[in-house]
Amino acid sequence: MYLNQYLVSTITGLVMLLLGLPLHAAVKELDHIVALVNDDIIAKSELDSRTRELLAQLAQKQTNLPPMRIIHQQVLDRMITKRLQLQAARRLGLSVDDATVTKAITNIAETNRISLLQLRETLEADGINFPLFREQLREDILINRLKQKKVINRIVITEQDIENFLAREVGTSRQRSAVRLLHILIATPEGASPEDVQQAKQKAQSVYDELSQGADFSELAIRLSDGRQALDGGDLGWIEVSRIPSLFTGLIDDMEVDSTSEPIRNASGFHIIKLADAKGGNKLIINQTHARHILVSTNEIVSDNEARQRLETLRERIIGGDSFEALARSHSDDKASAIKGGDLGWTSPGDLVSQFEEQMDALAIGEISQPFKTPFGWHIVQPLERRQHDNTEEALKNRARQAIQKQKSEEAIDLWLRRLRDEAYVEVYLEE
Repeated sequence: MYLNQYLVSTITGLVMLLLGLPLHAAVKELDHIVALVNDDIIAKSELDSRTRELLAQLAQKQTNLPPMRIIHQQVLDRMITKRLQLQAARRLGLSVDDATVTKAITNIAETNRISLLQLRETLEADGINFPLFREQLREDILINRLKQKKVINRIVITEQDIENFLAREVGTSRQRSAVRLLHILIATPEGASPEDVQQAKQKAQSVYDELSQGADFSELAIRLSDGRQALDGGDLGWIEVSRIPSLFTGLIDDMEVDSTSEPIRNASGFHIIKLADAKGGNKLIINQTHARHILVSTNEIVSDNEARQRLETLRERIIGGDSFEALARSHSDDKASAIKGGDLGWTSPGDLVSQFEEQMDALAIGEISQPFKTPFGWHIVQPLERRQHDNTEEALKNRARQAIQKQKSEEAIDLWLRRLRDEAYVEVYLEE
């Protein structure tokens, strides 16, 4: 403890020398230090600012609040975790340029269908400093890049993973399209001793008992949960059934809306979930098109005009009786479909670029389009058949890999963050 106090006083003294102030004035001018994170500090004013932002968010949700000391502890813990990640990013030489931040802000405005000026005015009306918002966004992007590099890119998904994932999707949850979950985690340290595990188990059981007696889930999550969504009342939001964490899948099959699970354990600790809401699942019926095409690519030798003229000639020959398949084999630059006479097989919405789908969907069966351009070059296309197709199983398979990626990523990120914290030098000076 003496060493820690020495470090804090040293930081204060250095700033005093730089400012040319006497010690008592420096302490007054300096902010009160609430945490030391390796070679960085977190000031009381920063903590107060983040706490005000959180309280405003919770007020909008009308969430019952725990004591302020609990909120301060949770907010500070989140700030420490973020500071450690930013330090790790700097050590790796990662950065985010201004153009990337501007693009992200533009995307936020477009998503909300407002201008950049309106976005800025809205933020400032809510008491959010726009330059500070911009820098926080830069930090969030930087942290996402760090997670991608250190964790997500290292995750391997096998075909067996996908088969096992789909095999688990049975029972009640298969009849639901999405669920909204609330979550409380009572964490156990890495390499936890039997005593650590028993203590966490007893705490989780105590939390479950409180919930069973009518305690507010969100309030307990804010006060007691070690999960990353603790300050959001443990709210995981709406999750498609195919993306439910594997730990919870079996539980949700047997749960009714508003019911709460007993504590279940994995490597992170003991989890309690509440099924806050659910949406009924329907079959995914889509319109599919079976079509064929001929592509002429443009380059330094073949201009747009020449590509269009070639296709106009080919179209006239096909209308005159020449074989579409034969001409596609000999003239199409799409080699994958050319060997099949230009046949694209059955395609679903989104499989092809939008310019191509718009042209194809506007044609009658058997009609051949005029030449049109996409990013790949110039085309003519002929739809051969259309059908309505139950794409439920295919959609589940297509989403399975993304869902597994998300599940494995969350587990790996939790473990990585715990190690990052364990390997760091962190001291907290938060007054009780």
